[in-house]
Amino acid sequence: MTAQMHVPSLLSRAGAVSALTLAAVGGTLLAPGAAPEAQAATSYATKALGVAASKKGAPYRYGAAGPTRFDCSGLTVYAYKKAGKSLPRTAQQQYNKTRHISASSRQKGDLVFFHSGGRVYHVGIYAGSGKIWHSPKTGSWVKLDRIWTSKVYYGRVR
Repeated sequence: MTAQMHVPSLLSRAGAVSALTLAAVGGTLLAPGAAPEAQAATSYATKALGVAASKKGAPYRYGAAGPTRFDCSGLTVYAYKKAGKSLPRTAQQQYNKTRHISASSRQKGDLVFFHSGGRVYHVGIYAGSGKIWHSPKTGSWVKLDRIWTSKVYYGRVR
């Protein structure tokens, strides 16, 4: 019998529910003995992604950082704070603080920064499959959207 066949029998009811919740928000389960720093990074990024998704439909408000209204960087500040990480307030400041990564290295929970003329003007949380959770503009709300341009940078919260 392979190790994969034993995994379901090892999960408690609570563990199974947690695994299903992680799968629903695109999380990753790590095997015991995995690198602690990788596990920690996955844990807070997955939690931040879940927090952002839980705010679906919350209205946009310029300068708002939750818990019921958000602008783009306010959503990322709020989501990562709930995950135990501190971010500066603006999209540009967040870009300056993150570890910059390539598109091929991006993972769910990483930040996606939209830029023009060397200036970062928008941020969202990568949800996988080319999509982000974000709070786009006045008259809109927190939602899942496809990344609409190639003019993006990616950053990993440290």
